Amino acid sequence: MSKIDTVRAAMMQAMKDKDKARKDALSLLLSALKSKMIDKRADLTEEEENAVIFREIKQAQETVEATPADRTDIIEEAKLRISVYSEFAPRLMDEGEIRAEIDAVLAELAIAQPTAKDKGKIMKTLMPRVKGKADGALVNRVLGTYFG
Repeated sequence: MSKIDTVRAAMMQAMKDKDKARKDALSLLLSALKSKMIDKRADLTEEEENAVIFREIKQAQETVEATPADRTDIIEEAKLRISVYSEFAPRLMDEGEIRAEIDAVLAELAIAQPTAKDKGKIMKTLMPRVKGKADGALVNRVLGTYFG
């Protein structure tokens, strides 16, 4: 079952439960997924669906950060959207899992002592493996610790 179907079912349940705030958040997510599907003119892959969900979470997070503290209504709405969207996002890799993947790439590339010059080669092999499964900024930060 695609994420669109899952989100639509959750939205219907929220409507039955008369949970307007949750229904509104799910409606926004459903619109974003459908919009991406229309732009592509084909069904979305799971990776593309996840990318849309992560983008929506990021936008809601930016809303929380950019909103003045006295506008608690907007902040609460954005936080609710983040929590609802997170239910549909896959679990991201943690630092330990990223380190294990980096170690595997280093072994594969036969790099015992990585230097800053090796970073491009490492990232070229590493990123396709962790795309959609890990936060890019965290991957970059963890990889940076190898060049200490």
